[in-house]
Formats: sequence, structure tokens, C-alpha cells
Amino acid sequence: MAVIPKVILNTDLNEGFCFGCGQNNPLGLKLHFTRDGETIRTEFTAEKMHQGWPGLLHGGILGCLLDEAMSNIAYATGNTCVTASIEIRQRQPVRVEVPLVITAWITRQRKKLIETAGKVALQDGTVIAESTAKQFIAENQAGQGDKVKETRKHV
Repeated sequence: MAVIPKVILNTDLNEGFCFGCGQNNPLGLKLHFTRDGETIRTEFTAEKMHQGWPGLLHGGILGCLLDEAMSNIAYATGNTCVTASIEIRQRQPVRVEVPLVITAWITRQRKKLIETAGKVALQDGTVIAESTAKQFIAENQAGQGDKVKETRKHV
């Protein structure tokens, strides 16, 4: 069995500059999550600046949407987490300027690791991409770990 490392952070979790959900990041996605039972949900419409191939959403932005959702559902457990591994399967390309629905949920929680899953879909439910991830549960020595829910008011 693999040994899961102890992850220690020493950072201010309240600055609001997360690229995915930080409301203070002028270049960020400014995602706002809501909790719906065992899942979290957000909507996002990519702009032209988020494209890879002309007119198509960049795969890195798609991955960021999934990583952010899966990280936020892990945070919703009251733990400070960082992504240890992520696997993404894109089912089809998606055009920019098309509204997307992103959801995530926990599939397993252990002492030092939270396993999550997520998906990006069109508003009609057509799945664009699916993912799974493992989140290391981290200790924040800056003493900010208990303020995560204040920073991430969207969960």
C-alpha cells in the first residue's frame, strides 16, 4: 500500500486569488458553487479568451473547471485539500460561449485522502467531460484552515 504523505501548507487561504473561484482574481474564472445534497454545482460560460482551437474551449480550462469543482466538494467536508492526482476524459469538444454545468461529488473519504468525481455537461445534460481525482487532506500551519468556509462562501 502506498504511503500518503503529510501535506503541510503555510499560506493565507483568505486572499481570494484562486484562479478558479477567487473573486479577487481579475483573470480568474470567478466560479461560484452551491451545494445540492451530496454534490456541488456551478455554471460557466467560456468566452473567446478561453479557447484553444478557434471557437473551442481549451482543454486546460476544461480541466480547471473539473479540478476546481472536485477540490471544492472536498473543502465542503471542512478539510483543507490539494489535488494529488486527477484524470479527465473528454467525451466531445465544446464551443466557447455555450453555457456549461459543472458538478462534483465525493466517492470515498479516508483519513488523509478524499476521492472525488465530477462532470461538465451542457444545460440539456449532454456530458462533455468526466473526471476523478484524489485530494490530499492538508494541514495549514498558517492557522487559516478553519477559515476556508468563510473564503469559499459558495460551498
